[in-house]
Amino acid sequence: MALAIRDLTLGYDRHPAVHHLDLDLCPGSLTAIVGPNGAGKSTLLKGLMGELPPLEGRIDRTITRIAYLPQLSEVDRSFPLSVQAFVAMGLWHRTGAFGGLSKADLARVADALAAVGLAGFDRRGISALSGGQMQRVMFARLLLQDAELILLDEPFTAIDSRTAGELLQIVKRWHGEGRTVIAVLHDMETVRQHFPETLLLAREKVAHGPTAQVLTAENLFRARQMSEAFDDMAPICERGAA
Repeated sequence: MALAIRDLTLGYDRHPAVHHLDLDLCPGSLTAIVGPNGAGKSTLLKGLMGELPPLEGRIDRTITRIAYLPQLSEVDRSFPLSVQAFVAMGLWHRTGAFGGLSKADLARVADALAAVGLAGFDRRGISALSGGQMQRVMFARLLLQDAELILLDEPFTAIDSRTAGELLQIVKRWHGEGRTVIAVLHDMETVRQHFPETLLLAREKVAHGPTAQVLTAENLFRARQMSEAFDDMAPICERGAA
């Protein structure tokens, strides 16, 4: 398994947001995470990144290099940073946080920007970019990270359909290269058409497996019921407790 999740509970201030999750993901899988608002989808990605430690359970990984794309709204673009400098952060695994950029590194940055349709944007400030351009820049940084596991939090939200389609092709390219990709998504048609595997989450696992078998009307209705019934202030409980 690329990821083996066992009895995982994640949350904030001891209040669970993801509850007793068991999940296995194979290397090279392309998986969508879907569910109602507040279902714990972004929380799960933060747990997989190691940003949020488990309240209970564990995450076992055979993958060491992980790349994470946060929601666009979480990125602070007020800092005076050029597109080139932002994308070059994807090379930290090669250069270190304080390493200089060689000509070859700068060429890699330029190639990554060209791959997302932003050739010549190197010197622009990230504060001057549109939402779609910023999302492309974030994908360019991911390209340079060369990760085995790629976590995407709402990668196609609040961008135009053309940009979304072009970025989706990059995701499918990663899948074709044998990388493990997990994406939080809201557009069920995108999931049905392009993601072979789906996790339906409503604080707990509702279903996981082939997308067509997961996204049934019965499962989606059950997910809404479970999410609405969940107590945000519930204490941590033990598996099997009443």
